[in-house]
Amino acid sequence: MNEICVLSGKGGTGKTSLCAAFATLGQPVAVADCDVDAANLYLVLQPTNQREEKFITGHKAVIDYNICSSCGLCIHYCRFDAMAIFDGKVIITETSCDGCKLCSRICPFGAIEMVPSNKSRWYSGTFRKGVMVHARLSPGEENSGKLVNVVREQVREAAKEKGMEIILIDGPPGTGCPVISSVTGVHKAVVVAEPTRSGFHDMKRILQLIANFKIQSFVIINKWDLNKTISQEIKNWCLEEKIPVVGEIPFDERIVEAMLHCQSIVEWAPDAAISRSIRQSWEKINL
Repeated sequence: MNEICVLSGKGGTGKTSLCAAFATLGQPVAVADCDVDAANLYLVLQPTNQREEKFITGHKAVIDYNICSSCGLCIHYCRFDAMAIFDGKVIITETSCDGCKLCSRICPFGAIEMVPSNKSRWYSGTFRKGVMVHARLSPGEENSGKLVNVVREQVREAAKEKGMEIILIDGPPGTGCPVISSVTGVHKAVVVAEPTRSGFHDMKRILQLIANFKIQSFVIINKWDLNKTISQEIKNWCLEEKIPVVGEIPFDERIVEAMLHCQSIVEWAPDAAISRSIRQSWEKINL
């Protein structure tokens, strides 16, 4: 089974648009949207979800004021300063509570209950070219890296069940914990860069991170023709670092039209130069 993770050093490079194009080129694939904080690949692929599951991101302390004596013991022991006395009552600042459960354990009256944070969801189903697993981390909830692991485990199971050889992962932008969870153990990493100074800088950062995992890396320059000077600088740097540039994708306004019709660009304009370039890039990645 071949796992390919598509990443970018920053948001807005066109990473998800390229993932949608790769996923709809023709061959059956298993797709995982691991950008759990801002998942949007499903908007283009329009999967039919056969399974929806809750994801417990942690626990929050809740006080039963019918039992609480406001003794303040929990305030003394809370190392996150999430508790305080207000108008004679112990109150909890939910955003500061780490869910460590210590307060519920030391409360002499058993007035504190740890309630699971279960608003996040993950989904598994099919789309027109294969299977897809994606997730939604509820705003304010934590453990995005753990949710990414769940998505990857589920997509592996789905791919194995359907006999699919390729798993395509749409990773989150940046270099944080969910990115590490997305790229750990994959076979290939594709970094999508845009020809701007910030895009060039952030491309270097994500490639430095990937290098720690000893993974074969590739670079695609998206909208390369909008700044040919920086595109050439990116190519020169990649040449020095021995990182293959497998694609130079031209800018095309039809990308927006395709997304509005819930299609990838290779479906919407299969004979366009941008679609030909994407096909060639995918072929080089899979050589």
